[in-house]
Order: sequence, then C-alpha cells, then structure tokens
Amino acid sequence: MKIQEEAKQVVQKAVKKMKSGGGIKQVIWVGAGGSFGGFYGANYFMHQESKTIFSNMYTSGEFIYAPPKSIDQNTLVVLCSMRGTSETIDSAKVAKNHNATTIALYVDESELVQICDFKIKYESLALDESRLERVNGSIGICIAMNLLEQVEGYKNFEIAMKTFDLLDPIYRKAVEYTTPLAKEWAEQNKDQKTIYVIGSGPAYGAAYVFSICNLEEMLQLNSPTIHSYEYFNGPFEVTDKNKSIFQLLATGKTRPEDERALKFEQRFGGKKLYVLDGKEIGLDDIEPAVSPYFNHPIFSSILNNVYMRELSYTTHESYETRRYMWKEDYK
Repeated sequence: MKIQEEAKQVVQKAVKKMKSGGGIKQVIWVGAGGSFGGFYGANYFMHQESKTIFSNMYTSGEFIYAPPKSIDQNTLVVLCSMRGTSETIDSAKVAKNHNATTIALYVDESELVQICDFKIKYESLALDESRLERVNGSIGICIAMNLLEQVEGYKNFEIAMKTFDLLDPIYRKAVEYTTPLAKEWAEQNKDQKTIYVIGSGPAYGAAYVFSICNLEEMLQLNSPTIHSYEYFNGPFEVTDKNKSIFQLLATGKTRPEDERALKFEQRFGGKKLYVLDGKEIGLDDIEPAVSPYFNHPIFSSILNNVYMRELSYTTHESYETRRYMWKEDYK
C-alpha cells in the first residue's frame, strides 16, 4: 500500500474517533532526537496551511513534565520512535491520560505501538534501501496533509499526494549530484572541530537534525544550529574566514532570509563556507505550490547519507561511534 493511502486511512479513523467529542482542534508532534526533528516539516505545513487546527511540537521529555493544558479529547498526538524510546512511550501514556487520540510512527514494535490508538511503520532514513516517501519525516508530512484535507480541505492536496511518488527518484538523483561535492567539502573540513549549520523556514528542521544527530551525535563535533534571520542577532559576530559554515537555501517564502545570510557570509566568511541549495537537489522539480513542504525529507536524507558519511570517511571516524549513548546511564 502506498504511504498516501495508508496515511489517509489512519487519519480517517482518527478523525472519525474524535468526531463525537467535538472533532480535532489541535495536533501535537512528539519525539526525541531525529524522531522529534523529523516532525518539523509536518508542523511547518500545518502552521502555513491550517486555519482551524493548532499545531505544535514537543520533545518527549518536555511533554512528560510540562504537557500543555490544552490537551483533551480534541487533540491528536502523533508520536515517533524507531525502537520505543522510554520517554516517548511515557509521552503516549500522558496523551492517553488526557483523552487524546494517538498515532505511533515506528520501525520496531514496542510498548509505544501497544499504547497508541493507531500506528504506521516507517523506514529508517539512514538505510540506503529505504524509500524516501517512507521515512518518518515524509510520513509526518503526509499525515498533516491528509489531516488538513479531511478537516478543512486543502486545494493542493492531489498535487501533494502525487509528489510523494517523486521523492525517492529525486533523492537518488541528488545523491549522485552531491556526492563529489560532499567529498570536497569533507576534505576541506576534516580538521574542523566546529561546523555552524544555518537555515530557515521549511529547511530549519533539516539543519537542526544535521547538527544534533549527524555532526554532534555521530561525529562528536561542535555544531550550533542557527536560524538564517537570527544569524544577524548575535551569531554573525563570530563569522570570519576560518569558520566552517554550512548554509541551507530553502525553496519557498523564507528563501530571502537564507539569501540575506549567505550574502553576508560571502563578504566576511572564507573558503569553508558551503552552500547546499534546495534548487540544486531537486526541489525545483516539484510543483512550486507544494515544493516548500518537501524541503525537510530531501535535505535531511542528503545531509545524513551523503555529507555526514563523507566527513566520516575523510576523518576516518566511524559514524557508528558513541561516547555516552547506549553506554552510560543517563536515565
């Protein structure tokens, strides 16, 4: 079954379940690490397109300790965890205790699946054989689009659903295009201890995941994530010719923010300024009306599977290495 149809069926069931209690009024996206970051695309879409459904994101830990008072029978909580992170499981329990309806995104079945009302299995972004429309970030967007269509109507719904069939071919082509570029970037940055990642709008989530999951977790490098506009409210003061800056240029309405940051970086940065433009990795092959909403899965997959890997190969540091994760007690 295509993900478009699977998401449609699950959302239909969730909407039907909530109808008797007044219907859906808000959706909350919950996860940890890459599972949390993967929801940026879905949340961004809802903020841009929905008039009646409030949307927000919470890390699993924050959702446990400080859940919003607005959670009730009119809330849909979508939770993501590859193998069943304990905090995400506890978040599902919090959601259920507040009478919310829940959807679990998962790779391996765990207690999360048992607790939640509905479930959708996804494929790991990190595996080459995974199809891009089946990774967690893409499924989150598909859920959001189906939710909007069923509750309010979404004029670009059919275009958006057809786009999911284009994602994997676009991604495969982008891998070929960016691999030699990533090799050069990795060679230039093999001795860097800090890499600044800058982005905005529909690409900000990909910048965040690249920083915390790829560069910091997998390669143990310092990597602040900076919003392209907020760059001018402090971070640009550290810009110089020795800094390693990785700038994402998104497609969509916020692109001028990225271009403004890049213009300054080109004036005062050096040879270690690198630009990854969404227009060069296939986002311009998508209908402009929906292209911004697919920035996250395309950027994130390329950053993880091309740029992070090439830097790992160049530094001879395995991206499977961890200092603390799964080794030390941090519960």
